[in-house]
Amino acid sequence: MKILAIADIDDLSWQYGSGEADVVVSCGDIDNRVILQAAAKYNCNKIFAVKGNHDSCEPFPDSVCDLHLRTEKYGGLTLGGLNGSWKYKPKGFYLYEQYEIKQFLSQFPPVNIFISHNSPAGIHECDRHVHQGFEGLQEYISKTKPEILIHGHQHINKETARAGCRIIGIYGYRLIEY
Repeated sequence: MKILAIADIDDLSWQYGSGEADVVVSCGDIDNRVILQAAAKYNCNKIFAVKGNHDSCEPFPDSVCDLHLRTEKYGGLTLGGLNGSWKYKPKGFYLYEQYEIKQFLSQFPPVNIFISHNSPAGIHECDRHVHQGFEGLQEYISKTKPEILIHGHQHINKETARAGCRIIGIYGYRLIEY
């Protein structure tokens, strides 16, 4: 399976070429129009997404499957997801305390691919303030062992292996082979 992973794109239109992919995965901080344009340019009929800390509370279009604290089956795989970032400021959408993420994920079922806006704690973090990763996400990886975790928020394109999981940070876009 070929995955077009996208995250943290400030542009209001897709300007990153075209190609072929089986699915689009949006890790947040992207306008809904850009998500749909990316899917069209890569001939994808299936889109999975989570919201980032700079996204509005406007729901995704009907053609986008919101994965926040949900699982979905696709192509024989199970995908799940998590919105938002660490609560680094008092107001805003999709901002969470560390204990909330631990609660959210304590009973979350195992998945093959996990989509998150934020990274796990200690992985790909830019700083320990705005870009602090989620401790609960680190615990979830250790406990359930997803094969791939794709995240945005950290403004980094980097892949790290941890506990048998490929943790892939996306800034802009990347094609990922599963």
